Amino acid sequence: MQERVGLVTIAREWGRIGVTGFGGPPAHILLLRRLCVEQRRWLSAAEFEDGIAATNLLPGPASTQLAIFTAWRLRGTAGALVGGAAFIVPGLVLILLLSALFLAGDPPRWVLGAAAGAGAAVPAVALQAATALVPASRQRAGGGAARWRWYGYLAAGALAALLTGPWLVLVLIATGITEIAVRRPGGGTPGRRPRGLLPLLAPAAGATGGIGALAWVALKVGALSYGGGFVIIPLMQQDAVHRYHWMTDGQFLNAVALGQITPGPVVQTVAVVGYAAAGVAGGLLAAGVAFAPSFLFVLFGAAHFDRLRADRRVQDFLTGAGPAVIGAIAGSTVPLAFGLHAWWQAVVLALALLWLLALRRSVVPCLLAAGALGTLAVTAGLPLP
Repeated sequence: MQERVGLVTIAREWGRIGVTGFGGPPAHILLLRRLCVEQRRWLSAAEFEDGIAATNLLPGPASTQLAIFTAWRLRGTAGALVGGAAFIVPGLVLILLLSALFLAGDPPRWVLGAAAGAGAAVPAVALQAATALVPASRQRAGGGAARWRWYGYLAAGALAALLTGPWLVLVLIATGITEIAVRRPGGGTPGRRPRGLLPLLAPAAGATGGIGALAWVALKVGALSYGGGFVIIPLMQQDAVHRYHWMTDGQFLNAVALGQITPGPVVQTVAVVGYAAAGVAGGLLAAGVAFAPSFLFVLFGAAHFDRLRADRRVQDFLTGAGPAVIGAIAGSTVPLAFGLHAWWQAVVLALALLWLLALRRSVVPCLLAAGALGTLAVTAGLPLP
């Protein structure tokens, strides 16, 4: 039995990670491991690794779910609620403050330049996120016919990101179900878990505009984003830009950039979309709806995580859906790149590709440097997009 940890301690320590957790899921996992396993010894290394494996089986932001799960292991439901909130709130507050600056009605010219520069690097960030997932996913698939299916699922995800917009998740679920069927022919119940998600895909009564539409978009982001934060990009872009017209392409690129340079998960990008749709209240609503599934998955499912991990149908589903997720993330770079309009943004994008893919350097310095280049560009008199 783990040491009983006070809720104040959980709020303080998880809040500290929420403030300092720049760099996305790898940084969050490192900080949580350092706290829970190495420094405080609240959890064993095996318990922590089991937590990583279990939360990676779930849709939604895995590092956020890991923060909720580790707090749950220490103090149950109260710990999960306190730890999860402490982890999320610092980044949420910061991203809403930056949204007010970048999406203001008449922001200073240097702010617009910084936003355009950082946004120009976003397609490179998405492409890096996709390529980083390839080796493990391809190894998981195995060889022979399974390897060819892996390439097919990859292509299906890429095409879905380009052509289907918010219905991308149907393709992700279909690839998972296909892999279950191929690996377990004749099974009577392999599709049970994926089909449980399908009612969420039915047209929502409130999704015709306004607050109902915003809540619906946030729910899709939080409950159906398999495989990491960047798969939410094609899910959100079609709705936020083209369907509901809450943002322009350029503003959406800014939103993704803000989700990267602030601490916390990339899913907090949805708070920027919410702010664009309905101000601070919209940002808070979008974040609350998007993160609610993560809390529910842990609170109601954590006791069953071991059984979930041992279920071959779940493993087969992820083997099929994983490459489709990678393809979707890679495919999202195309509409993101088409959102760039000033010629100098193409130069920034090329430099970002060099930094991230050729030199294999980190994302946050790349986005900050791209923002600085954008400020210099407009200060020198180059056109704004």
